[in-house]
Amino acid sequence: MGSIFRPKMPALPPVQPAPPPPSSEISQEEKDAIAAEQRKLARKRKGRKSTILTSPLGIEEEAETEDKTLLGS
Repeated sequence: MGSIFRPKMPALPPVQPAPPPPSSEISQEEKDAIAAEQRKLARKRKGRKSTILTSPLGIEEEAETEDKTLLGS
């Protein structure tokens, strides 16, 4: 009796063929754009690194210390 009131399953649509894979070749314009982007990122990375004045081990130079007199010289 359960099968009388159950709706029938519609037929499945036909399977679409897979699209062709994209071309693996890159045009010269795309290569130039990629190279420019990489140069830009390298410049940014270098700029940030140059502002760091200490190494991971801390400051390695000796501190310049002088004993001051009461007169400040």
